[in-house]
Amino acid sequence: MDQDTPGLSTADRELVVVATSAANDCLHCVVAHGAIARIRARDPYLADQVAVDWRKAPVSARLHAVLEIAVRLAAQPATVTAADLDRLRGHGLTEDDVWDVGAIASLFALSNRLPHWAAIPPNEEFFLMGRVPRQ
Repeated sequence: MDQDTPGLSTADRELVVVATSAANDCLHCVVAHGAIARIRARDPYLADQVAVDWRKAPVSARLHAVLEIAVRLAAQPATVTAADLDRLRGHGLTEDDVWDVGAIASLFALSNRLPHWAAIPPNEEFFLMGRVPRQ
């Protein structure tokens, strides 16, 4: 993952899903999107670090700010302010990127509830994706 590229990479976007899904205790989404994040970030460890505690994961200051605001939006939406959006812009996110952070966090705040409601377990193949070479 190129930490110096402005905006959000596809890996960054998946890590937003992982962090917000972890905040919502959605095992199905953490496992599924963790697999995608591992592949997109080309890192077999980062998604797990973000899922367990994004605050301690080895991410850039920009991605740390993104995850902090996204997780707050998912778990405590009333705490997110215009100043938070300005903070994201200050990290080089475009208006579209800022919107995407909010849209991803909001969508997963909703969609994380569905696997809980339906008791949907993670697909087995997701556990090893991005960890072992494809055969």
